[in-house]
Amino acid sequence: MNFSVYWQHADAVSKTLYFVLLAMSITTWTIFVLRLMGTRQLKQQAYAQLSQALSKLKAKFAPLNFEQRKAVAEQALLRQISAEKASAEKGVAVLGTIASLAPFVGLFGTVWGIFHALVAVGKSGQAGLAQVATPVGEALIMTGLGLAVAIPAVLAYNICSRVNRGLSHELQDQAHSLLIDTMLQQDSSAQAATEKAASNHLVGGQA
Repeated sequence: MNFSVYWQHADAVSKTLYFVLLAMSITTWTIFVLRLMGTRQLKQQAYAQLSQALSKLKAKFAPLNFEQRKAVAEQALLRQISAEKASAEKGVAVLGTIASLAPFVGLFGTVWGIFHALVAVGKSGQAGLAQVATPVGEALIMTGLGLAVAIPAVLAYNICSRVNRGLSHELQDQAHSLLIDTMLQQDSSAQAATEKAASNHLVGGQA
């Protein structure tokens, strides 16, 4: 099978499908590399964003009791985790789409190429195996290209999904640690303020 011969006899539809598969392949590898390279940086940024989300609320905790502070802090952390997960999942859906569509694009290219090959054989009047096998075999190249695009997309999608699940668990663990530390600090501050107020009241009463 000679791809150059197939390319010379391919029409506009077959060439368009080829470039579509090429664009899918480039998109797959680009998204995969960027996701893997940006995972560590995204994790560090996510940790910092979680800390900032609680820091912004500390000034508003004073008039609230312990349960209210805990509920507000939990909601702030959950909202920030959702935002970070959405950022980490950018492009992953594209990988899933490419993995699903690429085999069918390649199959359509093969069917289209076989159709034109058979039409050309019919016009020539030579319907022997030698005349049919070569153009049909060359048309099957599109199916191979579709699989060559789909298989890496499936692997990249699974790897990125696994990395994102791990990131989600780590963010939840970090959020729990921050919540515990924040609640303990706020509870200690509230007790200190209460004890100080009681002490001042006793001193004032003795005076």
